[in-house]
Amino acid sequence: MRIVSAPDLQAWLTAQDAPGVRYLALRDLERRDPDDHVFRAARLAAHREGPIAAVLAAMEPEGFWVEPGPGYNPKYRSTVWAILLLAQLGADPFVDSRVSRACDYVLAHALAPSGQFTASGAPSGTADCIQGELCWALTTLGCQDPRLDAAFEWMARSVTGEGIAPREDRRAEVRYYAGKCGPLFACGSNNQLPCAWGAVKVMLALGSVLPENRTAVMRRAIEQGVAFLLGTDPSTAAYPSGYSARPSGNWWKFGFPVFYVTDVLQIAEALVGLGYGQDPRLATTLQLIRSKQDPQGRWSLEYDYAGKTWGDFGPKKMPNRWVTLRALRVLQAAS
Repeated sequence: MRIVSAPDLQAWLTAQDAPGVRYLALRDLERRDPDDHVFRAARLAAHREGPIAAVLAAMEPEGFWVEPGPGYNPKYRSTVWAILLLAQLGADPFVDSRVSRACDYVLAHALAPSGQFTASGAPSGTADCIQGELCWALTTLGCQDPRLDAAFEWMARSVTGEGIAPREDRRAEVRYYAGKCGPLFACGSNNQLPCAWGAVKVMLALGSVLPENRTAVMRRAIEQGVAFLLGTDPSTAAYPSGYSARPSGNWWKFGFPVFYVTDVLQIAEALVGLGYGQDPRLATTLQLIRSKQDPQGRWSLEYDYAGKTWGDFGPKKMPNRWVTLRALRVLQAAS
């Protein structure tokens, strides 16, 4: 792809003064061999000098951030958000063992026995966004634990509805709740309609599982999720918007990091990750992504969490390495 190989852009992304982006650009765009000495040095620098180091430095010895427990609050510095950020930064448990300790903490304190990741500690505190985000993040962080298998099983079944009782059946051992209220991404926060923000997170997570390791219910959930996301032109984001008359404007603001507020770029990330990069239904979305490039091939930061989470990822409305990395990964994979 022309823009990926542009020397000036590559030099900008792999500059020594941006160790976090440099590491991921070498890994994901240049696809350096894991044993390549340049890549190994960049990965180590990202963990010792970049934002990964800053996030891990704030972790308590037990494996949580800010306060013990499920870790959803306070936003956006507590355990859940730190884990999501570490995954997006490419933290590697083989470089720093604190990553594994944090993953173990989340599984021990934010996962209900039936497989729901929960904001409150109870199964009723689950939602597609937190479920998908944490399943994706833990997998991305190299976590291999039977408890995570249970979380993926619940997530897939919560899409298809298989084996999950209606939320009104309070005697059922496994059921929907007021928040996660029904199959196909139905969400109480979206007026009980399918939530596309949650759908994207779930599809990202299912895409992180190797095809040969996907169960039958996972495959059915992927089929239904893709049909939902591509049943509408993703570039329009004209999905059910619950209590609003129109889609959130945040769909068209590309950001970093990405938490539950989702952008069109992340729809593409999810669908390309599932092998739909060449699907004609995604073409308009890919063109929208390309249209946001500046003359130097860079993308700007349009949505951020400045002052709210760990780290500073650049000023808004300015060319941004992190967003550019996100866009180039999608376009390279789609092509």
